[in-house]
Amino acid sequence: MRDIASLSDMTAMLGQEVAVTDWLEITQERINLFADATDDHQWIHVDIARCQTESPFRAPVAHGFLTLSLISGMFDRALRMVDAKMVLNYGLNKVRFPAPVPVGSRVRARLSLQKIEPIEGGAQLEWAVTIEREGGAKPVCVAELLIRRY
Repeated sequence: MRDIASLSDMTAMLGQEVAVTDWLEITQERINLFADATDDHQWIHVDIARCQTESPFRAPVAHGFLTLSLISGMFDRALRMVDAKMVLNYGLNKVRFPAPVPVGSRVRARLSLQKIEPIEGGAQLEWAVTIEREGGAKPVCVAELLIRRY
């Protein structure tokens, strides 16, 4: 966990990688729970037997949106803005899923601060988030995350 004392300290971090999260294993249980929560039970995520015979990955893969949804928790475990009274997820500018996340993979995020814009009562932060899979050649998710801090 990296503590950032103030917004002025963050300004010195512009354009830099600020944090790298711990690895997180993507289990079949997590994939199944996400499928249940979103009603997305496509066979490439939940049908182990069919994946072994028909999928090019030979195993279930995580939903892209499951991977994306991990960003909030990863962010919270990687860094803390000490002086902020409230931090909100404001949205995303761009998201891509360049590579799959097969079940049993471990993923982590790299967080780079790209932009700080003043807003009423605080600042909007744009983060470049790259989620990588352990041993993978390409990232599994690349996103521009907008956070508002007050």
